[in-house]
Amino acid sequence: MFPFLLSFDKRVQFYKNWKYLFPAMLINALIFIIWDSIFTHQGVWGFNDKYLLGIYLYNLPLEEVLFFVTVPYACVFIYECLNVYIKQDFLQAGSLVATIVLAIFIILVGLLHLRQLYTSVTFLFLPVIMLVHYRLFRDKLLGRFYLAYLVHLVPLFLVNGVLTALPVVWYDNGHNLGIRLTTIPIEDTIYSMIMLLVTITAYEYFRRHQKQNLPAPNFV
Repeated sequence: MFPFLLSFDKRVQFYKNWKYLFPAMLINALIFIIWDSIFTHQGVWGFNDKYLLGIYLYNLPLEEVLFFVTVPYACVFIYECLNVYIKQDFLQAGSLVATIVLAIFIILVGLLHLRQLYTSVTFLFLPVIMLVHYRLFRDKLLGRFYLAYLVHLVPLFLVNGVLTALPVVWYDNGHNLGIRLTTIPIEDTIYSMIMLLVTITAYEYFRRHQKQNLPAPNFV
């Protein structure tokens, strides 16, 4: 509710970017709802009926489907607020090197844990999204993305900490590394990074395509 109400703030005026945001959120939702549904079916994770309304879309609770509306909206809102209120891109200088190092590391981890579905799929999917982002924008937005990602970790740990502690969401440790940050699987931080990067990449592409009449992306 708060990101929505603050979208009409005179300085940020986030509501003016809804025409770029909503298509980006739709792309994100299509990817992650399919992913989520497959992993739920495979028992990689599941949901505690005690804390749910009991309304399901196929095998996903309504609350889980709405997660892919509320969270991307709030995360891009954070991204835009930081762009408005923090003008200097402090993280730009080392962002490309950091991305390369991170990509190499998570690819190695993913390849070494192919049997752990949550680990392998998440760790190997992120470099693909990084590559798509780089092909579109080079390193121009990486510093701004990493700043938004670091800030979004605060609500991630607060909210996800509650969800995994009760638990509302449970995980089969046979499909992950078994490393928890408090009660949160470490894979959740990478999963969240993918979700944020997919949405911001699509959001910025739609915005720049319309404003600058950019040609269609060429990934060859």
